[in-house]
Amino acid sequence: MYPYLRMFKEMWMFRRAPKLGVLDPHVSYHRIWPQDLDPWRELNNGRTLTLFDLGRIPMARRMGIDRALAQNGWGMTVAGNSTRYRRRVTLFARLRQVSRVIGWDDRFIYIEQSFWRRAAQGEECTAQMLLRSAITSQAGIVPPVKMLAALGSDGASPPLPDWVKAWSAADALRPWPPQGGDLR
Repeated sequence: MYPYLRMFKEMWMFRRAPKLGVLDPHVSYHRIWPQDLDPWRELNNGRTLTLFDLGRIPMARRMGIDRALAQNGWGMTVAGNSTRYRRRVTLFARLRQVSRVIGWDDRFIYIEQSFWRRAAQGEECTAQMLLRSAITSQAGIVPPVKMLAALGSDGASPPLPDWVKAWSAADALRPWPPQGGDLR
């Protein structure tokens, strides 16, 4: 089940937080509860993605994206992601999440999110996700520059890092629809 109470808590906590610019990071903190664990007593990979939602949603609100979507009749969807899991996360761990827009191209907005925890030598990253998001309308994908104009920005993206461009190019090579759909 989706953690609506946690989502409402995040929205409440950041209701008076300063507005963010499009490229400003959003930082939030999350505790790992029993319902977040898999049978191996570590943070479930699916729940990791859900916890990343709990960073992106307040970030979008602080940027004003929710108002721009409502005013224009647009929606916002996840159009792809790639997640790295690097450190085991167990019950009651406290994680710092950093969510930030990296940039955009003619179709998608690219967002990087990461989880950090205290370690012997400072902090260590437990997981990182690259996500691409699309603004949608009845006519299809809305170019990100239109969203940025609705936010009062000039629409110029910083250069996307090579690793983001390579991921996007590699994903474009994947066949769609995938094979195996016909079970005859």
